[in-house]
Amino acid sequence: MTDTTASTPSGARPAPGGTFPLGPRAVARIGFGAMQLGELPGRTLPTDDDATAVLRRAVELGVDHIDTSHFYGDDTANRRIHAALGSADDIAIASKVGAVRAADPAAPVPLVVAQKPAELRAQVEQNLRTLGRDHLDLVNLRRTDAGHGIIATGDQIVPLDDQLAEMIAMRDEGLIRSIGLSNVDAAQLRQALPAGIGEIQNAYSLVARDDEDLLALAVEHGIAWVPFFPLGSAFPNAPKVADQPAVQRVAAAVGATSAQVGLAWLLAHAPNVLLIPGTGSVEHLEQNVASGSVELTPGQIAELDAVAAGVLA
Repeated sequence: MTDTTASTPSGARPAPGGTFPLGPRAVARIGFGAMQLGELPGRTLPTDDDATAVLRRAVELGVDHIDTSHFYGDDTANRRIHAALGSADDIAIASKVGAVRAADPAAPVPLVVAQKPAELRAQVEQNLRTLGRDHLDLVNLRRTDAGHGIIATGDQIVPLDDQLAEMIAMRDEGLIRSIGLSNVDAAQLRQALPAGIGEIQNAYSLVARDDEDLLALAVEHGIAWVPFFPLGSAFPNAPKVADQPAVQRVAAAVGATSAQVGLAWLLAHAPNVLLIPGTGSVEHLEQNVASGSVELTPGQIAELDAVAAGVLA
């Protein structure tokens, strides 16, 4: 492993993992996902002090891209970001719309679909209020056609073009600076390209590579690829990157954790990957950021590539 900041000029902010454009601005390739700063079923919510410590330490380490949403803990994550970091424009804030918190807090799935254009605008406005900002650097439109979680039915099945028209209008008004897409396929990205897309956010990891065609299209068009579940799905019985023997072997060889190797593989796999691992722990945050300094040999990358191909177990 090498020092993340070794090649950083004196006085400059480090850029963990290097940089890549997120819409109109370049950001460090390792950012921070704020989901764990809001309430999650079955997990202990970090205290306000812990959340502040994590966010401020992230900035010290060079993180300048935070991914959040108003429905992470019913605005809890957004309010904590604002309390810890204020409204300074040196941190890119990305958010997500397309769902809202369920009215029943005991519901098996804490979110409900909210895909209509007016609902998307209301969610953007809610994010702006709770983050204390006058614009968002990027907003992901989370489609609910397929995949895990909530699925649109009835009048919530909204044409993508209608949604994009509203997103473009908000961009023209200055409420958002760039449009992202989440939970989409290659055909939907091609449909959306004329709107100007800055990010794709889909489930993707060493053990879940169904979207290679979509990733290739994003690389072709210079669009950031921001995977969620980057270390494997959070759903029960789904494969986890850290459980793979090949990952564990490489981790032992390079002196890193299995999670760090899984994140480093993503950075090496495509130049447009931006990572947003989340945590409520400063120690875990520092480990995640250090993933940007894990160097994998071509042979190690080939060994890890083979995991998804089913060649190695």
